[in-house]
Amino acid sequence: VRNVSLKPACSDIESNSPPAHFSSQSHWLTAEERTQVLLDLKASGWSESGERDAIYKEFNFKNFNQAFGFMTRVALQAEKMNHHPEWFNVYSKVQITLISHDCGGLTKRDVKLAQFIDKAAASV
Repeated sequence: VRNVSLKPACSDIESNSPPAHFSSQSHWLTAEERTQVLLDLKASGWSESGERDAIYKEFNFKNFNQAFGFMTRVALQAEKMNHHPEWFNVYSKVQITLISHDCGGLTKRDVKLAQFIDKAAASV
């Protein structure tokens, strides 16, 4: 018989806390936090994904160079955070979905990256 842990994938099996390589930003949101951050994110154009616990936003830039510059800036920050977006780019349009795959849903890391993404887009 094999023992299978039903604890979340983003928690350490022994202590039920995030593994050392995750910052405190990888924790799930409380119900109250989730309600507030979703209101704030929706006000800035993000939407909830219908199929899974994720957020989505589409950005339109003047041209491909602006879109690519934006993506480069986001990529560098995502790498620092070890938290990578799902994205799609065609010419001046960039579509981004954020989800913490290791946790199976929306976390504080997604919120932090979404806030950075909005600032990066505004500065282009």
